[in-house]
Amino acid sequence: MTDPLGLRVRPANDSDREAVLELATVMAVSFTVERGPFLRSFAAVLDAPSAHLLVIDSGSTVGGYLLGFEHPAFFANGSVAWIEEIAVRENLRRQNLGSRLMAAFEDGVRERESRLVALATTRASNFYEAIGYTRHAAYYRKNL
Repeated sequence: MTDPLGLRVRPANDSDREAVLELATVMAVSFTVERGPFLRSFAAVLDAPSAHLLVIDSGSTVGGYLLGFEHPAFFANGSVAWIEEIAVRENLRRQNLGSRLMAAFEDGVRERESRLVALATTRASNFYEAIGYTRHAAYYRKNL
């Protein structure tokens, strides 16, 4: 997906590693992103068929990324998709980059016949509601 400004959403590749690391470090609030574990996770994500790592770039910089997964679920009578992380550079926010990442992810998992897309967040609720998401459930977690 390309626009007149040259921005396009595409699957990430190994050359995006440093830009995604930088964005993940800024995005994370519950954990400190450490380089070694990040590099192992990045390689695993690129190799995982159920993982979707998308970036939006202009040819000179990665402006944002989205990390999502698909998995089968009994309740949905098929696969569901989960957005684990989405980050857009602060200076590029409010320019529809996040919306474009979300739309590209939704299109991709829809083609693979996922039944729904979900995510958990305490931030940016106005953004998600503006692009058609509804608040549905509480989120519980336990750090291990």
